[in-house]
Amino acid sequence: MTLLGLIGGVIQPVLIVGGAPLLVGVLRQVRARLEGRVGPGVLQPWRDLRKLVGKEAITPRGTSELFRVAPLVLVATTLVVAVVAPFVTTASAADPVADLFAVVALLALGTAVLALAAIDTGTAFGGMGASREMTILALVEPTLLVAIFALSVPVGSTSLAAIVSSTLNDPARVVSPVSLLAAVALVVVIVAETGRLPVDNPATHLELTMVHEAMTLEYAGPDLALVELASAMRLTVFLGLFANLFAPWGIATSAAPLALLVGVLALVVKIAVLGALLAAAEVFLAKLRLFRVPELLAGSFLLSLLAVSASFFLA
Repeated sequence: MTLLGLIGGVIQPVLIVGGAPLLVGVLRQVRARLEGRVGPGVLQPWRDLRKLVGKEAITPRGTSELFRVAPLVLVATTLVVAVVAPFVTTASAADPVADLFAVVALLALGTAVLALAAIDTGTAFGGMGASREMTILALVEPTLLVAIFALSVPVGSTSLAAIVSSTLNDPARVVSPVSLLAAVALVVVIVAETGRLPVDNPATHLELTMVHEAMTLEYAGPDLALVELASAMRLTVFLGLFANLFAPWGIATSAAPLALLVGVLALVVKIAVLGALLAAAEVFLAKLRLFRVPELLAGSFLLSLLAVSASFFLA
């Protein structure tokens, strides 16, 4: 562990935990403005979390410890990724955990535990949401692995820090066919993993359309606050990974205070811009019918396979 990695391991989780609800607020505000509404304000997600923390936690009758532990696991796995992945600094606080396969496994673990907790409630909504989420997860995780693996082939390492550093040293790689194919595949992954349109609608509670919301209906109070915070953190993590894998400029390569400040500002600006673009795109998108979602995800997987093939042929 280097000094740069240690500093990044301290700054990054604080920045992501503190900024994730603000990012959700930015997305909602952008959508509201484009739809001709005033919007609740950027700070509204933090107000909602504060209100939920002050309420009583209610546990459905017949549930096991899995239901109560799931929000903590969801937050913990996302927090570990926030600590080790290269967001503000190129060095990692724990290089073995910053590996592509470890990071994807951690993100998948949080989703799987939440789905198991939804099944644990024994409700129709919980089982429906868990089934849909596992279907999406089974199609999304291979795409995420293969797309980032395509970026790792020229580097010769699956370390996310090494991939980011290599792109920083060779900017021309960003416009290569490998990066372009992988970028399009990862855009679909981010939309599906974070429950955004056209795969899912985070603002709906309609029985026939909801996926993520169906798994969280039985949570209340502080437990629901943890689930909502984890969801916002996952969105921030995915956008941060996307930004630094394809546009790592500004990330700190030394422990100098100015470099760290630039790294923080660059991450904030890149995530805010990507979030605003995502929210703007959602205004013009309709939710796909559920049986059309696998076709979209299969297309993204094909693009990731093409990216891997191109990475070997063009190496």
